[in-house]
Amino acid sequence: MDYDCIVVGGGHAGIESSLAAARLGFSVLLVTQNPDRIGALSCNPAVGGLSKGNLVRELDALGGEMGKLTDAAMIQYRILNRSRGPAVQAPRAQTDKQAYQAGARAVLERQKGLSIFMDTVTDLLIAGEGGNCRVEGVVTLRGQCISAGTVILTTGTFMEGKIFIGEYDAPQGRLGESAALGLGLSLRRRGFPLGRFKTGTPARLAGDSIDYSVMEKQEGEEGQPFSFDTDSGQTQPVWRPLLPQVPCWITRSTPRTHEIIRSAIHRSPLYGGKISGVGPRYCPSIEDKVMRFPTRDGHQIFIEPEGLSTTEMYMNGASSSLPEDVQRDFIHSIPGLETARIVRPAYAVEYDYLNPLDLYPSLESKRIAGLFSAGQTNGSSGYEEAAAQGIIAGINAAQKLRGEAPLVLGRGEAYIGVLIDDLTTLGTREPYRMFTSRAEYRLALRHDTADTRLSPRGRELGLVDEKRWGRFVKKTAGLETIRELLRQRNVPVETAGEALRPHGGESLEQALRDSRVCPEDVVSLVPELGNYPAEWLEHARLDIRYAGYIEKEERMAGRTAKLDAVKLNGSLDYSAITGLSSEAKEKLNIVHPLSLGQAARIPGVRQGDIALLMALHRRT
Repeated sequence: MDYDCIVVGGGHAGIESSLAAARLGFSVLLVTQNPDRIGALSCNPAVGGLSKGNLVRELDALGGEMGKLTDAAMIQYRILNRSRGPAVQAPRAQTDKQAYQAGARAVLERQKGLSIFMDTVTDLLIAGEGGNCRVEGVVTLRGQCISAGTVILTTGTFMEGKIFIGEYDAPQGRLGESAALGLGLSLRRRGFPLGRFKTGTPARLAGDSIDYSVMEKQEGEEGQPFSFDTDSGQTQPVWRPLLPQVPCWITRSTPRTHEIIRSAIHRSPLYGGKISGVGPRYCPSIEDKVMRFPTRDGHQIFIEPEGLSTTEMYMNGASSSLPEDVQRDFIHSIPGLETARIVRPAYAVEYDYLNPLDLYPSLESKRIAGLFSAGQTNGSSGYEEAAAQGIIAGINAAQKLRGEAPLVLGRGEAYIGVLIDDLTTLGTREPYRMFTSRAEYRLALRHDTADTRLSPRGRELGLVDEKRWGRFVKKTAGLETIRELLRQRNVPVETAGEALRPHGGESLEQALRDSRVCPEDVVSLVPELGNYPAEWLEHARLDIRYAGYIEKEERMAGRTAKLDAVKLNGSLDYSAITGLSSEAKEKLNIVHPLSLGQAARIPGVRQGDIALLMALHRRT
């Protein structure tokens, strides 16, 4: 056997898959069409955001790389939803694309046991027949047959990819980069349920051709790093990013913009019928916005820097597949962009994806043992969703090689668990995007608690090293000391602080349940608290303030976990079970759930069906 694991694709899912499997001691080959494009941020130059920032911190807590790469390439930091509750707040960073990409390549090249190979995978090597098939490697465009015990597909938008710019189309996965042709056809021929999805990206503009004086300036903020491995204040009071910080800018489309788009809508491949794939509902193209919301007189557009070594600016909120002359006209109708020069045009890309209902929650194929997939290959969208799946696929490929049980995170443990459970239990009819609203236990899944939830898991697997674990132990002890100080110390009856005055005689812990009391108020009374990072104090404050809600979520999650602990036979024929509803039989035979909890989350499966399955389980 040439390798223990082959990873197909050099995007974010491929990076995390490769690193996880190699760090767990296995020989890994990353096959990519162009090693120079490993880690490319194909679309926007940002990482994180609502719920996505949670995913990045979770995969970092497990031992992943995206958080560290983001911290090293960060050129602006913000916490989104500061005016709302902590359950829906999340970090977001603008990154220097070239720095991020170079960092990703360097990490892969330094990783022991990991090799990079330039070629295109066109088919799989498979042994066995029927329900006993297993993967044995890959076949490449140049005729190489490379064997491996496991294979992970992370093809992104490249599998049978096709880009569209008005009347122009070409077999590409990114503008100027050839599609990965052959693999999608091979999978279809083998009976895999593949579909077509569509996504898009906006034009990039020359920064020196933009009039920023008529735009709203958006500066970054102070905050904390994405990675728990990056110094976040344990040796300095405020964390500072390594690179210079730069602003973003905000403008809006105008009625004239919309008029130009409507008059040329017949030239859009999306509306002309050339694109058959379903696009992302929550990240529509500018032509979609104009046609779906005809009464709106404008849509917000963010002008974001692509990096420090280029003047290119990204038009966030204006993805399009319209012809280049139309793009030029509607861009020039937007305030501040009247003389903007297009460096790269906007385009749409259509690509093959694998129906995620064909996967186990471990992200292993139900058809071929040892075959895993992650990222947009599974119907998701976004860098963060891809990377989160990637680390799980890499871990579980290693677990497969070890002969050990896969890692499956519960919905109450992590946003990663919500993401993968949604994909493999509910499937998706459009590019899946993570939202805080998808998580039932989002208060317990705050981004600042990712390490306390998942670092022990990463340690058990072998992905959290001694240095990282030492930092985690130190933080855990520090949090407990902070809570103990807050429990023991009382608010002086004669305190002069306005916020604390109503709480005279109460413990500081009780006082912090009042939303008007902030950490600075209690630090002035307990100087010892000043020895700890502000991030730790905020973590303790939120735990105290929302303790009742968190306990309620934990009870709910515990009930779900009990159902998830009841295991079901993944090959069970539900059509033969008397008493199940017809809809339940149909849906259960499609998903083949591995637990009673997963079965209960399938739409169309009723409480009576679950009660029957529970009774049958108890008899066996």
